[in-house]
Amino acid sequence: MRTFTLILTVLISAFTKAQTTNALDTIYANDTKNVALFFPEPIRQGITGSDNFVFTYNREKEQYFGLLQAKPGKESNLLIVNRDGAIFSYIVRYKTQLSKFNYFIPKSSSIGNERPILNDSISVVTAESNVDNRNYYYQKFSSYLLERKQRVGRIKKRTEGIVLSVENIVFDTEELYFVIQIKNNSTLDYDLNFLKLSVETRQKGKKKSLQRLYQEPIFKHNLPSKITENETVRFVYVLPKFSLSNDRRAILELHEKDGERNIELKLSHRYINNPN
Repeated sequence: MRTFTLILTVLISAFTKAQTTNALDTIYANDTKNVALFFPEPIRQGITGSDNFVFTYNREKEQYFGLLQAKPGKESNLLIVNRDGAIFSYIVRYKTQLSKFNYFIPKSSSIGNERPILNDSISVVTAESNVDNRNYYYQKFSSYLLERKQRVGRIKKRTEGIVLSVENIVFDTEELYFVIQIKNNSTLDYDLNFLKLSVETRQKGKKKSLQRLYQEPIFKHNLPSKITENETVRFVYVLPKFSLSNDRRAILELHEKDGERNIELKLSHRYINNPN
């Protein structure tokens, strides 16, 4: 997995306060002990730059601490964002014998804040600017997911040389990110009419029927309008977080413009309820 350096750099340069550059502190961890990190504000997001480091925290109910574990391998980095937007960054390394298991992080060790620092003369932040900032985050996090090789499972369907697959489903903050791939193995270009995701419910009773409810994405990243012959495209749909009961499933519908190479890909409730 590639590191989160790109997003970290952009966040710091675009949103943080001016500061003196200091060397990052190093936190050591291994695969037999939990190393606990306690922060001054609840953790909103925690990301490691390599697969051999895992940082776990409560994503459903924000808490002040998270747990770090590591497997043998090269050093990496850990990026933490608190609920108030404060950013913390550390070098993380594997170490067989640990001398410290608990880190109490002071607010003064924050490297900055993801939110813009307003001048005294500016007292109002418009709703429009908040939306722009959120879309900017969706874009950067989607780009990060497209660089990763993580997969949620083998979810794919094909017809006449067109292959539709869902590579990954990731939960972050309050959204689900669907990493989608379309591969055109045919000799004809594929013009996209629409790609939509719906939730299908099986109606019980004597007359069994299916009901679909369309789920509107709040952001689309790199969605193509055409897939040329022998081309593969990958993009991201961002939707508000949702979960499914056993009698429901998600349906991804791909429709060709002025053509009949349409695909319906079924996603079990297990994939939706257990994202990465």
